[in-house]
Amino acid sequence: MVNIRTYLEKSLTINDNDWNFFTARLKLKKVKKRTKLLNVGEVERSISFIDKGIVRFFIPKEEEDKETTFGFCFNNEFVSAYDSFLTQSPSLYELETLTDVEMWSMSYEDLQEVYKKTSIGNTLGRLSSERLFLIKSKREQSLLNETAEERYLNLFDERPKLIKEIPLKYIASYIGVTAQALSRIRKRIT
Repeated sequence: MVNIRTYLEKSLTINDNDWNFFTARLKLKKVKKRTKLLNVGEVERSISFIDKGIVRFFIPKEEEDKETTFGFCFNNEFVSAYDSFLTQSPSLYELETLTDVEMWSMSYEDLQEVYKKTSIGNTLGRLSSERLFLIKSKREQSLLNETAEERYLNLFDERPKLIKEIPLKYIASYIGVTAQALSRIRKRIT
């Protein structure tokens, strides 16, 4: 729980009363590798902060090699099917752990209470929304303005240790190429 406070206090000051109210609503979840956190058609009921691990966002297909991976969340990041969470409507995609994950989760209802009853609630919500928006915007800009090789190199630069834990087929899907094309990119780089 120390990581979440350190992360939040980079952007806001949290008094002890607000911190205690906030943390009383957090629940530690330990999830094994390759566990679905959310399936298509389910409503996202919580937002979580990853203490340890990697989560993948993807659109499933009947053939696994045709799935579209469109996002990853790592240590010290919030994770949620945020559009489903905000609207409390069914998700159009899935979340899956790629490693063992430890995360602090808060339900939609509890977060509404934090918004209402703390001085940090609305700022916390805004900062979480902004962070998730920036990740999404960066991804879209990357797909529009960079080559697959540039996207691969940027992902590798941003997460050099963690990327080693992500199967190459998911990295290939994320940067918008086939596994064979990623193999060629990797050969050119080395």
